[in-house]
Amino acid sequence: MTDLSFENRDFLWGDNAGPVRILSEYLHPKAEFAKKEITDTVVVFGSARIPSPEIARDHSGKNGRIEKFLPYYQDAVQFSALITEWGKTFSSEFSGRSLHICTGGGPGIMEAGNRGAHESHGKSIALNIVLPHEQHVNPYATEELSFEFHYFFMRKLWFMKKCRGMIAFPGGFGTFDELFETLTLVQTGKKSRIPIILYGRKFWNEVINFQALADHGLISSEDLDLFAFADTPEEAFVYFQEKIRLELTKKLGTKT
Repeated sequence: MTDLSFENRDFLWGDNAGPVRILSEYLHPKAEFAKKEITDTVVVFGSARIPSPEIARDHSGKNGRIEKFLPYYQDAVQFSALITEWGKTFSSEFSGRSLHICTGGGPGIMEAGNRGAHESHGKSIALNIVLPHEQHVNPYATEELSFEFHYFFMRKLWFMKKCRGMIAFPGGFGTFDELFETLTLVQTGKKSRIPIILYGRKFWNEVINFQALADHGLISSEDLDLFAFADTPEEAFVYFQEKIRLELTKKLGTKT
């Protein structure tokens, strides 16, 4: 055996090197974010199954249940474009800070988030997860800010590490997972208070009865203030702009 340990693939993919792999998924993004001066993000979550207009046209009528969700794709594009445009002037208001869209890197709403940034000639982050049924990074994510993760928990860490705001479009298990983890982190004080928006009031009120949780005493009534609803990209953007500006002003001691 003549390979250096850190070049030995059999060792690196074995059980004994698990801590090395985990640490790599922390150190590599950390180094790249520092190099690219990425300080703050707005995270966009939502279903990978909501197709782009182009794909929807090619598969018209094949999934009638999903058709009612098609407008959310374009709404996510528009919202991300608004955030990206604001991000271009972010450093002039908050010296040394930058603001970028961050998604899970896959298709659907994730693609829409990266697409909005791309169409506004801005950079965006993609935190992709390697799955058995390969999920590839969508073509709109910025290549040098696209990362592949093996471990879900390390990917989750980076979703929250730079996060100044999170928006959840309609989605399934993955979206619920990320939404409730974010709410739990903020509720328990493990994550500083950030604006959290549930996009599509009708959908969210239909699938989750938040008020019932409070009525049963399983969450406090104050926990209902941890998130807000929005039904248009403009409404969501204004909410984030006000809350993120206020958050950073307090955090950095910036004069208003």
